[in-house]
Amino acid sequence: MEITGRLTRDAVVAKTAKDREVVNFSIAVNDTYKAKGSTETTKIVTYIECSYWLSAGVAQWLKKGAMVELYGRVGVNAYINSEGKAVASLTFHTSNIKILVFVSDSQPLQASAVPAKNSKKEQPDDLPF
Repeated sequence: MEITGRLTRDAVVAKTAKDREVVNFSIAVNDTYKAKGSTETTKIVTYIECSYWLSAGVAQWLKKGAMVELYGRVGVNAYINSEGKAVASLTFHTSNIKILVFVSDSQPLQASAVPAKNSKKEQPDDLPF
């Protein structure tokens, strides 16, 4: 199965009792539809908890806001919480991750950090070439 969505938070690497590493992250999948006989568009968002067991190194690229295309299998996690309420969530066991849009960690340049157009840039005395 293939799904595409945006990360809702940065990925986290967790270790199991047997020292296996898993990358956990959550995505939001947006969808729209028009009800029959209506001109109004309804937007829905589905949140999916994802896990990736193949390589923990990918976690450094999975930042909040990044758009990813995932391949794997869907599951469901259902249980009764401590308040006695039935709770369920969608899960996705990811076998392949394709990052479509990366998110930059760098801050945007402030106006004071941008040099003026007419300012001369000093050249270093000892050039390497």
